[in-house]
Amino acid sequence: MDTGSGPGLQYLLCLAWVAATLPIAAAALPIPRAAGGRFIHGLLCAFSSRGKTVRPSSSSSSKRFTVPQKFFFHFYVVGVVVTTSLLLAIWFYAYMKMTPLIPEPSSYYSTIASHLVGGSNSFSLTNFWLSRPMKHKYHVWRTVFVLILMEIQVLRRLYETEHVFHYSPSARMHIIGYLTGIFYYVAAPLSLASSCLPETIQYLRYQIAEFIVKGRAKMPDLAIVPSHLLKPLLKLGWCQWIGAIIFIWGSLHQIHCHAILGSLREHKDSDEYVIPCGDWFSRVSCPHYLAELVIYFWHVDS
Repeated sequence: MDTGSGPGLQYLLCLAWVAATLPIAAAALPIPRAAGGRFIHGLLCAFSSRGKTVRPSSSSSSKRFTVPQKFFFHFYVVGVVVTTSLLLAIWFYAYMKMTPLIPEPSSYYSTIASHLVGGSNSFSLTNFWLSRPMKHKYHVWRTVFVLILMEIQVLRRLYETEHVFHYSPSARMHIIGYLTGIFYYVAAPLSLASSCLPETIQYLRYQIAEFIVKGRAKMPDLAIVPSHLLKPLLKLGWCQWIGAIIFIWGSLHQIHCHAILGSLREHKDSDEYVIPCGDWFSRVSCPHYLAELVIYFWHVDS
């Protein structure tokens, strides 16, 4: 079974992340003004501007490259769709093939299905899954674990964007910033799943091919035991659970900070700005962003 596309996918994602962060790194460097340092910094500020940081202008051309700030909602819709799809696929694969289940013997139908998905022989796919070391199985279940946390994050942010924040009608953001947000919520869950996504896709292709060959009547009944979906997660290492605790701690603070920010504008159509206070606002300028950093620290631990 060929899973050589795994390193290829990870390589492409690495290139995408490097390309996305290079402008930020370039703007942070002390580039002389004569070499275009001021221009690069100003361009990055313009692209990342949103809300009150967007310079007001009566020119219609200046609004041509901006979108309403309430389009933040789109980020989390995309994040939920991508993360949910990856989570369900990899969780199903982990449940079916990354647990100590007794495999079914190969059959004539499995032989045909293997050839349909490009298998070199009738046992190539079965041998691949049976030969996976226990370390790899734990890795797949760790991927499920971090995708669950990512799912919680994007679902919560989707809810907050719709019900907690009240964006001003005049608040806008640059189209480059908007596209960057869309990129992030596609690339982030893909990066979390990239190490085992190719083999998951191959397994799903194999199952679809087998269904086409056998037909519904000859396919075994799929019996999913809910407790078996969770038991492998409980056997993960202490690093994953420390990461989950950090994730929960950061999430609770971000929820509180967002509630404070959302309560500042009592009238949704008002542009009045009030200085927030409470929670981490008494210690740092942007505690909701600090909480975001804490939340994503779980990926480093996990």
